[in-house]
Amino acid sequence: MEHIEAALDGQLDTQAMEWDQRTALGVVLAADGYPGAYRKGLPIEGIPEERANAKVFHAGTAMQDGKLVTSGGRVLCAVALGNSVSEAQRDAYALVDRIRWEGMFCRRDIGYRAVARER
Repeated sequence: MEHIEAALDGQLDTQAMEWDQRTALGVVLAADGYPGAYRKGLPIEGIPEERANAKVFHAGTAMQDGKLVTSGGRVLCAVALGNSVSEAQRDAYALVDRIRWEGMFCRRDIGYRAVARER
């Protein structure tokens, strides 16, 4: 929050920042029909708890009767950090594979070019 406030005040150059050298890879989980028409209100299951190297970001979600449901086209983004692209990709897709709702889909080729360069 401190960095955001400094940026808004035009004083970002006064901030000390630390950068994580690991690779981050995110996989968007989308609603069936996206980018066209898609259903909303579908229950979402299996979101794992946040870990030091992995997190699921919410975009098109809502709470309905105490349950997490879809409310947009790009519903979630599963992100993982790794010491290589291959590691980040593996862990991000491990998150994806735990999450489900009717009609959920995602691309299965995220990071493939970078993984190929690592080999």
